[in-house]
Amino acid sequence: MSSEKTAIQPTRNQDFPEWYQQAVRAADLAENSPVRGCMVIKPWGYALWENIQKTLDKMLKETGHQNAYFPLFIPLRFMQKEAEHVEGFAKECAVVTHHRLEDSKDGLVPAGKLEEPLIIRPTSETIIGETFSKWIQSYRDLPLLINQWANVVRWEMRTRLFIRTTEFLWQEGHTAHATREEAWEETVSILNIYKRLSEEFMAVPVLTGEKSAAERFPGGESTLTIEAMMQDRKALQAGTSHFLGQNFAKAASIAFQNKSGQMDHVWTTSWGVTTRLIGGMVMVHGDDNGMVIPPKLAPSHVAILPIIKNQKDEGDILSYCDEIAGQIQKINYTGRSVEVVVDKRDMNAGEKSWGWIKKGIPITLEIGPRDMKNKAVFVSRRDKTRKERYSQDKTEFVSGLVNLLDEIQNNLYQKALDFQQANTHHLDDWKSFEEFFTPKNKEKPEIHGGFAHAHWCGSAQCEEKINASLSVSIRVVPSHGEPEKGTCIVCGSPSQGRVIFGKAY
Repeated sequence: MSSEKTAIQPTRNQDFPEWYQQAVRAADLAENSPVRGCMVIKPWGYALWENIQKTLDKMLKETGHQNAYFPLFIPLRFMQKEAEHVEGFAKECAVVTHHRLEDSKDGLVPAGKLEEPLIIRPTSETIIGETFSKWIQSYRDLPLLINQWANVVRWEMRTRLFIRTTEFLWQEGHTAHATREEAWEETVSILNIYKRLSEEFMAVPVLTGEKSAAERFPGGESTLTIEAMMQDRKALQAGTSHFLGQNFAKAASIAFQNKSGQMDHVWTTSWGVTTRLIGGMVMVHGDDNGMVIPPKLAPSHVAILPIIKNQKDEGDILSYCDEIAGQIQKINYTGRSVEVVVDKRDMNAGEKSWGWIKKGIPITLEIGPRDMKNKAVFVSRRDKTRKERYSQDKTEFVSGLVNLLDEIQNNLYQKALDFQQANTHHLDDWKSFEEFFTPKNKEKPEIHGGFAHAHWCGSAQCEEKINASLSVSIRVVPSHGEPEKGTCIVCGSPSQGRVIFGKAY
């Protein structure tokens, strides 16, 4: 291991979970809140979420979806209508039982007990279903394509910033259709939108397919997923799209008169991605110096650092930096102006530089007297090492900036794809499967694990055995390509195809 000093300690190889926590804090993305399991998303982190939100919102609206908002509180009786759904979320629900506080000798205490407890939404299928039952009467009201940007609460026991928190931000889509075929088409269409968001904008390659019955959304008929590989070779479920059949429609009495004049229940879907995507980008692109942000989602693209060694040069250098910033701001990149910051803070230049490195800004320009004299800029790319910094004519830099941002974006994606492919293996026997997910070399645990393509007979018993013995789960049942027949890696029974196993967050 290199002895070179890094901004983040410990390094990824030394302690990946702790590296992640330190990287999130060093990038100024978020911090723990006074409420256990919750987080404060700081301006840099929230700006990143806003860019994800704007990008996805545009995709959804282009495909006919509309935004709405539904209540934070869900009456308990709504949750009880769908038994399997309730069972799946029961242990994660936060429940409101009182509506005011009163003084007592021991301080403030809850008072005014509610006639019916209210659930703080863990997800909104039940209350949206109740609303849909009022909005939908005829086939003319279909399809109904609704999306909500909101927060939800799931009472998590083990939390980690962005990856798993008690409260998190997300979007949840809910749609109703006249036929099974239309609802299934919607489910697949959303999965493809999520895949595009992840690969084209987040620069994170994903595998797509279906979840096994054990991993399926409670109450749904089928769950489709995008799965990404983190640098510790664990899987992150980055987005899911659920085909709910008519289960929720029947529970909520969402019925309509079809074209034949008969009453029928609608077919519904639901789907969502969360602020977990930010954690995923840290884990996929980050290095031992902190966050690395893909340009297409970066809150700012370029940081200009004036290097002032003599007070008499300060005015000229700052004017030169402002001039370059003005030229950069006129450039359009992926539908928005290139965002540039001239960092004029009164602090050490090295401290400024390392601050922007840890925040993951794609490009840093260091500009001192010599650069100004030569009408140049000193360029540092976040996807490259500091040793690869270079001087460039300012006009050439500005004219080539869009291509440079694209190059950084593509480089991050390709690096992540190469890593995923290098750590994905076909395994055909239990011994090699067990060894793959059981690191034997404690000095270099990173040499084991990843995605394993292996045969599974389809039985819940074999799936449970793998999970219980190795903490490995089925991440994806591929839904494309010609299935390869074989024998189950656990019991040896016939298998209709390989599935993708991995350890997951």
